[in-house]
Amino acid sequence: MENLAITEDVRALIAENAPVAIGVSGGKDSQAAALATVRHLDQVGHSGPRILVHADLGTVEWDDSLDICEELAEHLQCDLVVVRRKAGGLMERWESRWLSSKTRYEELSTVTLVPCWSTPAMRFCTSELKTHVIMSELKRRFKGQRVLNVIGVRREESAARARMAVADRDAGGQVWTWRPIIDLKTEDVFAMIDASGLRPHPAYRVHGMSRVSCRFCIMSNIADLTAATAVPESQELYRRMVSLEAVSGFAFQGSRWLGDVAPGLLSNVQRDQLAAAKQRAALRKEIEARITKPMLYVKGWPTRMLTDDEASILAATRDEISDLYGFNSQHLTVSSIHERYADLLEQSAARLKSTASINETREAAMRRVV
Repeated sequence: MENLAITEDVRALIAENAPVAIGVSGGKDSQAAALATVRHLDQVGHSGPRILVHADLGTVEWDDSLDICEELAEHLQCDLVVVRRKAGGLMERWESRWLSSKTRYEELSTVTLVPCWSTPAMRFCTSELKTHVIMSELKRRFKGQRVLNVIGVRREESAARARMAVADRDAGGQVWTWRPIIDLKTEDVFAMIDASGLRPHPAYRVHGMSRVSCRFCIMSNIADLTAATAVPESQELYRRMVSLEAVSGFAFQGSRWLGDVAPGLLSNVQRDQLAAAKQRAALRKEIEARITKPMLYVKGWPTRMLTDDEASILAATRDEISDLYGFNSQHLTVSSIHERYADLLEQSAARLKSTASINETREAAMRRVV
């Protein structure tokens, strides 16, 4: 294939017959990446293990996604390995994240309420439910071997992906991630799938989606969200997601409420709950705006004690937010907030001391070995 992107490191791994694992989602790009990769491997005589890997995200997946992956595996004569997050799918992750956010707020383990949804800047949907589980499987399956992990990423998709390298390796040096179709255009991808005789995911040409990942994706435009709601298989999930918007008071896409996309699919009760959630969200933002920037959560929080004025602001905002949401929050007075911060700082110091002690022990052991 003329447009296959490849590096000398990747060529060397292929020449060594390193295992090749191709991530497949059912979407067009992973189909094209698999087709291009296997064709190249055949051309250069690669004889190492080859597998397709599908990370199943649970109820958020399109019904046809696994079927498309299975058809691709049969076409390429590769085994298909399906991996899943042990603690549940993405919908369960969003729901548990909200419960965690509530608990953390009640016990003052965070300054403001944390959104339950993934965001473009915080895509734990990808890191936790795809990358982590796939990497764990590859390192377990091919223990001690260098592995090529192929993904169907293209520069055309976003500014961030435009800056990605053709290939790079993980910190341990065991797994190389290769992006063989990174320079292809959308029309090239569909042409490759059509030429293979395979069908692309029905969501593209039947349902009119421009991209296929989850039925409702944090990256989806309004047209794709609307198209997804028109498909009967998506409507139960739609109502479940809107229910989470309602209980959390956080819109699915920043300022865009999923419940506004197809309100006709909601019951009267759900529409009323969504309207109340929007009011609650506006009030929450107004209340939390009183918290000054130096008081906000940062890595290693808390890094210092609050002043009396800051503790007074935090006590008032926590009391109002807790009343707004019906939380059973602790630490709602200036004195109890000071006590909580002192306790957290003491815990942090103890952890740092323990870590330093462990590091010293390891260094001493290494010196004895040398």
